[in-house]
Amino acid sequence: MALVLAGVVVLDCAEPEKLAAFYKELLDADETDVTANRVEIRAADGTRIAFRRDAKATPPSWPRPENSLQVHLDFHVTDLDEAERRVVGLGGRPLDTKDVASPFEERGCADPAGHSFTLRLRPTMAPKPG
Repeated sequence: MALVLAGVVVLDCAEPEKLAAFYKELLDADETDVTANRVEIRAADGTRIAFRRDAKATPPSWPRPENSLQVHLDFHVTDLDEAERRVVGLGGRPLDTKDVASPFEERGCADPAGHSFTLRLRPTMAPKPG
């Protein structure tokens, strides 16, 4: 058995309840652990994310260089347009990442607290027609 096991990604934010609600809806997740200063959720695929209260938390500025990446999440999606609409509908926002080179079809977004994440198109495994 491994000595160290992967735990959970924890995002610092001023309002963990509100940020957990955003990701809970985005990922169709359930709350698994709630305390006065921390909320943890688990998505249907088992991914766990927690949100810890930090009254002095400052949002990252990615893709701008100052105060850039503090943490970054990638989410695989089957439809970039629909996923982006869902993000915006839940209170997130798209990020202008036109100058960021990537070999993937993806879009940068930020949650309501300003944490950046990427919606990355999951490639289909179906054979190409022809």
